[in-house]
Amino acid sequence: MVNKTRSIGIVGSGIMAGGIAEVVARSGMRAVLRARSEASAAAAVKQVAGGLARQVDKGKLDAAERDRILANITTAIDLAELHDCDIVIESVVEDLATKQQLFRELDRAVNGSAILATNTSTLAVVEMAKVVTRPERVCGIHFFNPAPVLPLIEVVRPITASDDTINRALEFVKAIGKDGVRVLDRAGFIVNALLFPYLNNAIRMLEAGTASMEDIDTAMKGGCNFPMGPFALLDLVGLDTSLSILETLHASFGDENFAPRPMLRDLVTQGRLGRKSKAGFYVY
Repeated sequence: MVNKTRSIGIVGSGIMAGGIAEVVARSGMRAVLRARSEASAAAAVKQVAGGLARQVDKGKLDAAERDRILANITTAIDLAELHDCDIVIESVVEDLATKQQLFRELDRAVNGSAILATNTSTLAVVEMAKVVTRPERVCGIHFFNPAPVLPLIEVVRPITASDDTINRALEFVKAIGKDGVRVLDRAGFIVNALLFPYLNNAIRMLEAGTASMEDIDTAMKGGCNFPMGPFALLDLVGLDTSLSILETLHASFGDENFAPRPMLRDLVTQGRLGRKSKAGFYVY
């Protein structure tokens, strides 16, 4: 079992990074949230604190527990401050070149026994492993949004990863109270490889005028017992993120079901990115 006094580094300052930090802190581990600026780090912690405050207001969390969770989160600006972390999880922009450069820097900054993990939803983990001196220590630890709520984590094994790395990653997942599934390093892993053809074909159906957006969402909720329809889900994921995932899947498999639909590209070009921009398929 993972020691509860362990330190877990999280690199990033967006919604996912903050969510991962909250999950880690809830478990009793120390979450070191690294952002590129003090302002970004403070904003990420404020986001976590705001979510916890809402839970206190609703009676779902007591104030003492909120304070305990926040006390387990510290921030860092310099990657060297992650040196003593047992696992470092990157959750930065879904761009391979950016992630590879970060992994090069982490390779120099952290201790030799640390696991370097990526929260990528689609990119090949081996492409990050090959730029470090200890590729056997690299794996995918893919959380789903919102990280504090959704129970699943995909533990992704590139061909370079050791048994010890994967076993430690799975122990970590269990220790933070999540359900871990093993998956080989193939584009989209399990969930996105199955989910995004469905989402893309929902857009195709809307473009063809088969049904309205609202009726498609209602049909998939009522007919399949899904918690939300495809357009509401696309807005939650983010249309720019969805476009990036589809482009990666299409490049990997060449299947036309993965070719991003024109309507999706148009909305992203307009800056309608979903909930985070207050407008996507729906307006918020």
